[in-house]
Amino acid sequence: MPTDPAFRPELRCHHGPQDGNCARMEMLSHDYERAMQQQRAARNALDEAAQHTLTILDNMLDGVVTINRNGLIETFNKAACGIFGYGANEVLGHNVGMLTPEAYIGERDPQLPLFKTAGSNYLVGKPREMLGKRKDGTIFPISLAISKIARAGRPTFVAVVRDITERRQREEEIQRLAFFDPLTQLPNRRLLLDRLKRTQMNSARTEQHGALMFLDLDHFKLLNDTMGHDLGDELLQQVATRLKTCVREGDTVARLGGDEFVMLLEGLGQSPHESAAHAEAVAGKILGALGQPYALRGHPHESTPSIGIVVFKGDNQSTDELLKKADVAMYRAKAAGRNTARFFDPAMQATVSAQAALEHDMRRGLERREFILLYQFQVNAQGSPIGAEALLRWNHASRGVVPPAQFINLAEESNVGHLLGQWVLETACNQLAQWADQEATAHWTLAINVSPSQFADPEFASNIAQALASSGARPDQLTLELTEHLLMNATTDTQYKMNAIKALGVRFSLDDFGTGYSSLLHLQRLPLDQLKIDQSFVHALLTPTSEASVARSVVALGHSLGLTVIAEGVETAAQRNQLAALGCDAFQGYYFGRPTPVGELTDGQSEYCAAMPAGGWCETD
Repeated sequence: MPTDPAFRPELRCHHGPQDGNCARMEMLSHDYERAMQQQRAARNALDEAAQHTLTILDNMLDGVVTINRNGLIETFNKAACGIFGYGANEVLGHNVGMLTPEAYIGERDPQLPLFKTAGSNYLVGKPREMLGKRKDGTIFPISLAISKIARAGRPTFVAVVRDITERRQREEEIQRLAFFDPLTQLPNRRLLLDRLKRTQMNSARTEQHGALMFLDLDHFKLLNDTMGHDLGDELLQQVATRLKTCVREGDTVARLGGDEFVMLLEGLGQSPHESAAHAEAVAGKILGALGQPYALRGHPHESTPSIGIVVFKGDNQSTDELLKKADVAMYRAKAAGRNTARFFDPAMQATVSAQAALEHDMRRGLERREFILLYQFQVNAQGSPIGAEALLRWNHASRGVVPPAQFINLAEESNVGHLLGQWVLETACNQLAQWADQEATAHWTLAINVSPSQFADPEFASNIAQALASSGARPDQLTLELTEHLLMNATTDTQYKMNAIKALGVRFSLDDFGTGYSSLLHLQRLPLDQLKIDQSFVHALLTPTSEASVARSVVALGHSLGLTVIAEGVETAAQRNQLAALGCDAFQGYYFGRPTPVGELTDGQSEYCAAMPAGGWCETD
């Protein structure tokens, strides 16, 4: 039957009402009218249902977006318009990706592009929180739930979106109130204890020490009583700001209440004394920062802290115990006159205090030129001097000569080591230049020790080039002695740096060889010129031990790699003769001369040669 409303058959009956054909035509006309009425009613019902559904959707608080299987938006309700800032006509037919921030797609949800481009089932039935993007580019948090329905045999995705910005803000505010101090925005006691417990667990696993520092402002109550709590609060806020600049990013600064602050330091090292030194350095930085004048709403003010420190490793102490120990140490700092730091462990405090005093003396000693270089002969197989090794000594103004073992390690752990190393380098180059002006010493080489921290300096190669250029010393007469332990974990950077220095003409000697576990591959790759047999193997040379064979192996290994071999710590003629029989190229030790000032070294050269046994060791070829 035709369904076109414009179609209407013209029915005329010419033979009277009794004609059967006419009756049938009348019946068809009535049927047609009823069908059209039913169709109009059905269409009106559908329109009303659609309008009803649209009204419901437009009055929903949540945004509702329908997307086809190609990711194109088909419907966009009023709430979605309000959430994203688009009019419906601006998004219909466009990819749903316009509602998500591109910068976050790969980082936050790698599966989202599948949904954006092809209508993946991945997100269906799995409510989640993610980020949306408004028309103005604003990024904001949303809650998203997606359902999949069939429409005319085609899959359609229905996304229900809710803006959860306010909920997130409430959650963050609850979090802030629960775990942060409202005045300074620092972690409070609750969060500090949680982080301290976690740090203790990490310490037990890594065997790294941590430190807890308890800080109290000196005479803070007097400020509150005389100037008012408003200025007191201002001081606390400024103190909090300064404290955060004194610690590393991974450390914690917390406020317990009043004028009490706590610093939690992590990963300070496996050595307790080294860790204490790090904590002491942080405390010194804090004392300096908090000791600077304050401006409290136009009022000048000075304040100092007292700091208690406890160093810990593992989780064998409770968090309360550690806080109590740090608190006790803080009161010791108060008793010591305030504006200072004290350790809970008296022995550790004594060690750190002594080290701090020694470091201060080293800096002052550099300024006062208390450090000197002594020189020890290095001789060839004939016994003729071929150069010397420069050895650092400290002639303290009040302590006298300080043995290297008492200050070298401490210098290496502080910035003083770098300053001393640079001074040794410059002094050695100047000495080489002076020897070059004298015929008897013009051919001498000079070896200096290089510390790990000095070698690690990115400017080390350029410092050497500058020292050589300013002194006029010949690069091939300068030998840098690197320890085997320094090169055990040689990296590409190590090799690159050594090659850069080698390009200047400087020579490398591997010191203390045999005491570490150098890789033969490293020895082949690194630009070495010399191996130095450690004195422990020289002393065992004439004893019936397995170590006696090490010297023989070192000589053979060095020669096979094209390196010269020198032995240190040679004290007797028997040791020298045995080493010479093994093919050792050069020697150093008390048998040939003790470390001496440079003047005595050159003045005593003829005496040294005269004292050598017959056989012409001082004679040149």
